[in-house]
Amino acid sequence: MSNKVLLPLVALGLILFMGVYFLVNSSYQKSIQSKYYFETGEYKEALILAKEAFSLDVYNRMASTVMAQSITALKYVSYVDMGRDYMSKINEIAAKDEILDADRAKIRIICEIMIDSYVKLAPSVITDDKLVASAAEYHDKFEKLLEKVTR
Repeated sequence: MSNKVLLPLVALGLILFMGVYFLVNSSYQKSIQSKYYFETGEYKEALILAKEAFSLDVYNRMASTVMAQSITALKYVSYVDMGRDYMSKINEIAAKDEILDADRAKIRIICEIMIDSYVKLAPSVITDDKLVASAAEYHDKFEKLLEKVTR
């Protein structure tokens, strides 16, 4: 057999072997599932499956990557949820006829917490753009609100 035929056959055989190994190995099955959940925005489920896959095979880079990215995404989700909750509390305070100094102090502290929390977030290439944009939007709102409250 010539090299022109042998080399492609060996390459095809290696690819088939890797594909079968990838599909049969339970660690890689779980990491594929975790990647699916990550892509659909179900970060908690993705993290659980990625941890399971990683515990089965510590050399599973897909599981390691999905695990790290899920942790990052969950931090963003937590920040956005916290921002939404704090904004509703601030809106309740703002709906009052008179805003007391204690309420202003409460709003200032909330804004400082949200601004400091945003600095700790570290986006990556894989983090959902909508999630990052939503977090940035809340950060901007709290910065503007802090400026108004501290005047």
